[in-house]
Amino acid sequence: MKYLIILLSLTALPMMAANTLTGTVKDSNSEPIPGANLVWLNSSRGASTDMNGEFTLERPANADKLIVSFIGYNTDTISIASYQEYIDIVLNEGVQLAEVNVTGRKMGFQKLRSSVTNAELINSDELCRAACCNLGESFVTNPSVDVNYSDAATGAKQIKLLGLSGTYVQMLTENIPNFRGASAPYGLGYVPGPWMSSIQVSKGTSSVKNGYEALTGQINIEFKKPQAAEADWFSANLFASTTNRYEANADASVKLSDKWSTMLFAHYENETKAHDSDGDGFADIPQVEQYNLFNRWAYMGDKYVFQAGIKFINEERASGQVSHGGHTYADPYRIDMNTDRYEAFIKQAYIFNKEHNTNLALITSGTIHNMDALYGRKVYNVDQQNAYVSLLFETEFNKQHSLSTGLSLNYDRYDQIYLDEDYEGHEGYDGPAPGVDKETVSGAYVQYTYMPSDKLTVMAGLRADYSDLYGFFVTPRANIKYAPNEYINIRTSAGKGYRTNHIFAENCYMLASSRKVIIADNLEQEQAWNYGLSVATYIPLFGKTLNLNAEYYYTDFQNQLVIDMESNAHEISFGNLDGRSYSQVFQIEATYPFFEGFNLTAAWRMTDVKQTINGTLYEKALTGKYKGLITASYKTPLGKWQFDGTLQLNGGGRMPTPETLADGTLSWNERYKGFEQLSFQVTRFFRNWSVYIGGENLTNFKQKNAIIGADDPWGDNFDASMIWGPMHGAKGYIGVRYNLPRN
Repeated sequence: MKYLIILLSLTALPMMAANTLTGTVKDSNSEPIPGANLVWLNSSRGASTDMNGEFTLERPANADKLIVSFIGYNTDTISIASYQEYIDIVLNEGVQLAEVNVTGRKMGFQKLRSSVTNAELINSDELCRAACCNLGESFVTNPSVDVNYSDAATGAKQIKLLGLSGTYVQMLTENIPNFRGASAPYGLGYVPGPWMSSIQVSKGTSSVKNGYEALTGQINIEFKKPQAAEADWFSANLFASTTNRYEANADASVKLSDKWSTMLFAHYENETKAHDSDGDGFADIPQVEQYNLFNRWAYMGDKYVFQAGIKFINEERASGQVSHGGHTYADPYRIDMNTDRYEAFIKQAYIFNKEHNTNLALITSGTIHNMDALYGRKVYNVDQQNAYVSLLFETEFNKQHSLSTGLSLNYDRYDQIYLDEDYEGHEGYDGPAPGVDKETVSGAYVQYTYMPSDKLTVMAGLRADYSDLYGFFVTPRANIKYAPNEYINIRTSAGKGYRTNHIFAENCYMLASSRKVIIADNLEQEQAWNYGLSVATYIPLFGKTLNLNAEYYYTDFQNQLVIDMESNAHEISFGNLDGRSYSQVFQIEATYPFFEGFNLTAAWRMTDVKQTINGTLYEKALTGKYKGLITASYKTPLGKWQFDGTLQLNGGGRMPTPETLADGTLSWNERYKGFEQLSFQVTRFFRNWSVYIGGENLTNFKQKNAIIGADDPWGDNFDASMIWGPMHGAKGYIGVRYNLPRN
């Protein structure tokens, strides 16, 4: 919010010397350049652009020339009038380093050099490199974030970051906490890809502004904005795949005046056919029909800024046994889910002093999420309501010292019903009767940033929150960035995170199994420390820049919700941690533009996740030990054609402890092997539209026997939770994008 305020709070030019210069740095295509460096000539005073390409820079006396630079672009020296307060700067591709001329194509995936946290930016160019139909499909080319199926029957997907499930990642939409609780299993499908302008991924300890829930990091989604200079009058996307999936989405923006603007988004998708490519009688891809509407408004005043929006989603999801090969079922096992979701938000800010970025902001949001689900003969219905309020105050005392402080209130309520055929006898369930589950958490935070020089930045934050369920708790976090020169950035982080579990809402997909559900009494709040170290280097090599990044993260749980699938192959139990639980991840990646228009990224990650269950420290089941990624992109010199390819090397891992059957064999293998996946896309660009065609999982790898006991779903051995790989083989797609720009 504060960066938006910087851009939108400019006033008329005074006829006197300006003490502060603000503005933007963009490329020749009007795309923002995050991490660009700005410094006054013959001065050490400078700044870097944020993720939106915006900057605020204090001005020394008599300074009139500004040097602007970024690796991959020509360095420019710009004359600034004494009264000038704002400027839009355009950098052209190609830069001179050590008298060697470098030309390059701007990356769609970028490490944010100016950020004190280990943050990555995925912009609209990167999102178009694959069939990015929704948020869950936007991380195909990302080396840090994995998206996997949670089970083999419902189509639920989850993010994995730092080796841990997505419940430990704080999901944000424009810095508002979102997709919590009942929406967590399917929320990745609620954000259409063409609606997004960018995604920011922050690993490890992050800011305390947005709450205490980020144990492994934050993922923030930025939607298109009607007030943005690059907003189109109209844009649309049509998509179809060989799995009979069809999508259509569009957005239109209107500038009502110099201050008021609005934007309308519409999306429809339909997976029209149930597929059973492995012949086990169960759909590999659920049938999903979704309607999604979003309307947002913005008022951009000189002192007052207002944004508001309202969103509606209806989704019907059907899966389970399907007829195939002429075979039909007299009593088929069906999975049906109907979801209605409503979201609304209001953001307001008042700017007291734009030179010091002194502002007061109020953010309010509300969500209603209603889901009725049927898993065979089990019924789970949930009505979730959430209200969130945040009051923030920020100011920059000077270039070295800045402060952010605020208050927050979060309210969650879950009205739940769970019934199965054995419920009264407790044969299929053992735990507290589902009913009303609610929590109110009020809190306050303070965050201080110290920047004694351009080489060092220290950000320390502290939250104090009170939960009416768990009482008072404190969240400390700290991030340090040290850049000894322009070629090296070193970041360290340490901090704590907490989260409240809502077992049925967050794990409802596990009901698609015959396992008995056991929930312990008096479950505690989850809490963990996270420590991180990363080193990013930018090395001039053969006239170009080699980007190298290495990082290590360690997450140590003091308490955790342990999901026990080890003790009994016919049960799944939820209880408190008794022993150690940790995750450690090491990742290295490199990006290099071998020739003009071509970029190649290679990454390798090792993961070690362990958890104590009933006194035994287990390797975390269904978690790959490694991941390799090679992604390449080439755009022809005239920009008419683009070719994108991604190869994923997914490491093997351990399965939950299998049962020994009467004949001495195991109900499933103890481990699974690694596998490869290849995707490729070709795009042809025209003036205002483009056509793309591609394929996913072109290696045609499919997990065998993903559903245990698929031939008898009403029996005791039915289990859809043993998934570690794709169930559907190779598929192709084609799409058309169109945009009508304002200029």
